[in-house]
Amino acid sequence: MKKISYLFTIIAVSFSCNQSKLPKIAPDIITEFTLNDTDDPAIWVNPKNAEESIVFGTDKKTNGAIYAFDLEGKIIEEKTIRNIQRPNNVDIEYGFQINDSTTTDILVFTEREKQHIRMFSVPEMKPLDGGGFKVFEDEELVENRLPMGVSLFKSPKDATIYAIVGRKTGPADGYLYQYAFISDSLGVTSNYVRRFGKFSGVKEIEAIAIDDEKGFVYFSDEGVCIKKYYAEPDMGNKELSCFGGEYFNEDIEGIAIANYDDGHGYLIISNQQKGEFNIFDRQTNAFIKAVNLSTTETDGCEAVTVRLNDTFKNGLFVAMNDEKNFYFYDLGKLGLQ
Repeated sequence: MKKISYLFTIIAVSFSCNQSKLPKIAPDIITEFTLNDTDDPAIWVNPKNAEESIVFGTDKKTNGAIYAFDLEGKIIEEKTIRNIQRPNNVDIEYGFQINDSTTTDILVFTEREKQHIRMFSVPEMKPLDGGGFKVFEDEELVENRLPMGVSLFKSPKDATIYAIVGRKTGPADGYLYQYAFISDSLGVTSNYVRRFGKFSGVKEIEAIAIDDEKGFVYFSDEGVCIKKYYAEPDMGNKELSCFGGEYFNEDIEGIAIANYDDGHGYLIISNQQKGEFNIFDRQTNAFIKAVNLSTTETDGCEAVTVRLNDTFKNGLFVAMNDEKNFYFYDLGKLGLQ
């Protein structure tokens, strides 16, 4: 009994030593609870009235959902998508061309157990995918066809919207697949474009974020570094950078990009087991600082830099918290400007 007690003491001390010693920054809003297990958020800024913007968040079990929250953290039931079989990550893109005269904003998320990605219009929340778009279809092993991360890219060249999708397991090269969304008189299709992205094999790749303006895709090779590639397919598959790994305790998780009109900005990345977020310069990818936002075991995070209401005057940062909820912060609390 003494040996067991001693072992638990050592483990507890070790765990405590890994926790952030930085001052805690409290959230402005804590959302209502989801049913199962939160994972990844996405923010839709309402172009007609920013105060009616919506935060979407995944709840990742077999009886999962994409929850919709208002800026007070209350669940918007009529915008919530339920009965989703293990949704992992979610993203938003604006201005998808449905036909010559109609565009819509879209929400895309992975549904792991069905081996596909889903697409819904926002804010109407109408499915546009005919039940889902299959991914990784050329893989023989089922475990290599289970999607996890997803991020959307709108090309500045021709306004094509792409989904870049990661998975639970994959090869040392070509871990990510990229798909183009095409709409015609028959509906929307998802067309395979390329596979790219080197994987260390240490843990997995889930978190993906894309800087539309600069044309870069970032993803967390969780046990090694943040990797950077071109998002435009015709720019090639060369790895541009592998950076930041020395600033993380264990898992490198969610990535949020805070973009400002003057071109500067930041990558905000979850240092999961330490309870911190590491902030890197958007242009140089140099480490700037870490902050403690008082969340626990954060997976996904997201940021927008526009004013939404009196609470979020400087923009909004959303972080998953390991208590079946999400934390909302005025972006100014991170001290970025």
